This record gives sequence, structure tokens and C-alpha cells, in this order.
Amino acid sequence: MTSLSPVLKQATPVVVDHALGSWIFGTDGEQYLDFTTGIGVTSTGHCHPKVVAAAREQVGKIIHAQYTTVMHKPLLELTEKLGEVLPAGLDSVFYANSGSEAVEAAIRLARMATGRPNIVVFQGGFHGRTVAAASLTTAGTKFSAGFAPLMAGVHMSVFPHMYRYGMDEASVVAFALRELDYLFKTRTAPEDTAAFLIEPALGDGGYIPTPPAFMDGLRERANRHGIQLIFDEVQAGVGRTGKFWATSTPRRPQISSSPPRRRLRLPISAIAASTETMSKAWPGSQGGTYGGNAVSAAAGVATLEVIEEEGLVENARVRGNQMLAGLKEIRARFPAIGNVRGIGLMAGIEFTAPDGTADAATATAVQQATVEQRLLTLTCGPEGNVVRLIPALIVTEAEIATGLERFEAAVAAVLGAPVAPAGAGS
Repeated sequence: MTSLSPVLKQATPVVVDHALGSWIFGTDGEQYLDFTTGIGVTSTGHCHPKVVAAAREQVGKIIHAQYTTVMHKPLLELTEKLGEVLPAGLDSVFYANSGSEAVEAAIRLARMATGRPNIVVFQGGFHGRTVAAASLTTAGTKFSAGFAPLMAGVHMSVFPHMYRYGMDEASVVAFALRELDYLFKTRTAPEDTAAFLIEPALGDGGYIPTPPAFMDGLRERANRHGIQLIFDEVQAGVGRTGKFWATSTPRRPQISSSPPRRRLRLPISAIAASTETMSKAWPGSQGGTYGGNAVSAAAGVATLEVIEEEGLVENARVRGNQMLAGLKEIRARFPAIGNVRGIGLMAGIEFTAPDGTADAATATAVQQATVEQRLLTLTCGPEGNVVRLIPALIVTEAEIATGLERFEAAVAAVLGAPVAPAGAGS
């Protein structure tokens, strides 16, 4: 009897019958509030009517037209729509299937455009599981162990993680930039460095927003040394941070990896760069059998329209503020929650032992307890002690309130009754 690989671990026991909006309906007859959204993919919720209609219509026309053989209308329309929203200067797009493929295409382009070999990544980043992407990933050894040798030319620098280093934002940014400059003196000279590769908010590394001042420091060094700056926005996605792109225009990347993937729900990814930079790719270095699939592209066009028509970027900002404020209130009642952080509809809740060390067992127990409360969540972080919440951009005020209530019930089920916050009246 054939079965799925035993290495694939299910985060929940739920078997889906169907799903709609923020809700998954299991074959067990239960209705679950989904704060995982396919690891952030189903941004406009499950089975949005407009997206479903676009995909169904396209299936009846052509399912796949390999886009270096024949061009199809949905991909042209998607490219045009992306042109309306991409940061200034990113006016050339290459499509692939997955985040890993997009990351590998981005570093290949950076090396070809600069003629330099080395890539600098930052501790805690997740960029994929294929050989090159795993070589760039530092969110945990499980992503890169067991199939060495990995790709050469990768050097890791410090990520400005305030909670880990016990510093305020200004101090940790200054520290991380000093360490980057030291890396230039000890491991990879600027003239050998093709690119910085960074997530605007760490995903599997613990749901940690990258401080804007650190991005400014990277931009200044990239400009000074002729280094490409690559933003991996797969986890942050369009609109999820409460802004259309996770980073503002002054910090715009020279190459952006995977901009469309987190809103299409079907297998498609991309990199975007200036035409000047993209033109430096060597002939034959870009391609792929399934890249830019017609059904995925049609769904992507519809999704971009939904995001605009329904004001989902602003909704992500407002509902994200509601979620983070509620989580901070919960943290005040449970000392085992060492840190709460987030940006937009990305939130990380870090569990720690009394001595301040990571408490993965409690995080896992809470994540499993949320299933009992009919709330779906995930864990992350190099030590597995962070529970992450990733609602869809269409999430409502009432759904966030319900999610917070169910999350606190799960925490209480694992840790016991909450502690009264300091200063609470008798």
C-alpha cells in the first residue's frame, strides 16, 4: 500500500472537506478558524469567488501554455498588473513555480550581473529547501543537514534580533551593521560580494520584522560597494505587513524574489528587477516547463483586483494592530510567553522557560491545543519555540477577536489559569 513519506509531519490532524474565507471545514464535521492560510499563501481567503471564477474560466480555455514556447493572455495581464504595483525601477519579471526557484533565479542573476561569487545572508533567514536555497537558509539545520556539500560562496551575518540579544532597536541595528562590516574584513570582501539576501520579516526564523534602519544600512552599503540587494518576500507577501510591499520605496531592492507567490494560491513565483539588471542574465539561464502557468496567472490577476477592490492592505494593517494588541494583553497574563512581535497579519509568540531559554515543548503543546479550540496555528523559529499566526487578509474584526479568545484558551489549557497582570486591582 502506497503512503505519503513518513518524514512529512502534519502540524494538525485536520483533513479538509472544503474551505471558505477564513474557515476550514474538516471531514470530522468541525469548523476551524484558519490562522495558517497555507503558510501565508491564501491571502484573500479560501476560495474567494472572484478568484475561483477566474481559474475556472481559464481551465476551459487552456490549462498550460509553456511561456517560452507560446505566450498566453493571463501572463501578459498579470505582468501588466504587477507593473502597476511593483516598486519603482523593478520593471522586468521572470516567472517560476516556487519560492526556492525564485530565490535561486535571483542569486544567479545577481552573480551574473555583478561578476562576483559571494552572497551574504542573515542569521535566521529561510529561503527554501533545494540545494542552493537550503545553502542560503539559516533558520534551522533541518533545512540543510544531511546532503552536504552545500553551495559555496555563502556567508552569514548577524540579524538584528532585539529579543535574542537583549538590546533596543537602535543598539541591535548598530551591532548587526558593525558585524556586517567586520564580515567584509574577514570573510568576503565587498568587491567579491554579489548580493545581500534578506527577508523583510523573518518567516521560519521566528516571525521577526527586520528593523527599517537595518534595511537603510544595507541599502547604503549596497550602493557604496555595487552590491545587489535582494528581498525575499515569500513569507511577508503582498499586503500582509499592512503595506503593499514589506519595504518602503527608499529601501527598494534591486532584485525582489517571489513577489506574486503569496497571493496566488496556485504554483507560481517570480523575481522582479530592472530591465538593465535582468538583461545581464546569460542566455538560457532563465526558463522552466511550468513557470507562468496560465491558470495560476489568471488567478493572480483576479487576486490583485480583489486586494485593490476590497482594501485588503489597509485591512491587514488595522486587523494586524488588533491582533498584536490582543496578543500583548495575553502575554501580560502568562509569564511563559517571553516575547510577542509582529507586523501586519504576521505575529510570533515566543515561549521561554523561567531561566529565559527557549521552551519548544510548551510552544508545541500550545499549537496542538489550538486545534482543540478549533483554531489552526503553526510553530517556527530555529528552536521551535514560536507559535505563528497568519490570518488571511480578508479576516474580520470578529474573526480576530475569536482567534485571540481561542488562542488564550489554548494557552490556559497548557499552562493553567492566567496570572493577574502587575498593577491589577484586587
